[in-house]
Amino acid sequence: MKIALLGYGKMGQVIERIALERGHEIVLKKDEFNTYEGLEKADVAIDFSVPAAAVANISASFNNNVPVVSGTTGWLEHYDEMIALCKEKKGGFISSSNFSLGVNLFFELNSYLSKIMAPYDSYKVSMEEIHHIHKLDAPSGTAITLAEGVMEHSNYSKWTLDASPKENELHIEAIRTGEVPGTHTVTYNSPIDAIEIKHTAHNREGFALGAVIAAEWLAGKQGVFTMKDVLNFK
Repeated sequence: MKIALLGYGKMGQVIERIALERGHEIVLKKDEFNTYEGLEKADVAIDFSVPAAAVANISASFNNNVPVVSGTTGWLEHYDEMIALCKEKKGGFISSSNFSLGVNLFFELNSYLSKIMAPYDSYKVSMEEIHHIHKLDAPSGTAITLAEGVMEHSNYSKWTLDASPKENELHIEAIRTGEVPGTHTVTYNSPIDAIEIKHTAHNREGFALGAVIAAEWLAGKQGVFTMKDVLNFK
């Protein structure tokens, strides 16, 4: 399979290594210094760029009839626009805040825990996410996905970074320090005890492998999909 890498930072380089190990060919390594030349040859594009470049990368892929796997976060105000373009061009698209298998299992666990905790309003929910100092968006896309999983089954209607949240607001503490790949914690705290679930990434390998697996699955398909489709979660 021929892959275009849209974004060639640390994540892009790990994705490249894993893709080559799995027998794929890289036809484009796009950064801010080169063009989209070679994109038209790709069977699928993998976008791990920056928020300011994501929409251009995704649009260029659809306009070249190349399906896209996008792991860039912080651009979702343009999500509906990209979905419309995907449908117009009969393209294929997977956008996820996190492609790691472990994180996607964590998403399912978080959603289930939120559902069974819903009747017990003595527990207040809070979240913490820790990432490296180079991460541009806060909170992380993964934290937002986790918050949405909680809000689906609770009285929380929005998330906030404010340290003094209102009654209906789910507080997320976003910490940027060192070279932390990503740690996410969801805590249910009551006056008598606390319940906590946590996911800790040891490195970028899980994110990269999941993205390549998603690209392998998406190649040749049309439509808008999620990691639940890729991993066959019911």
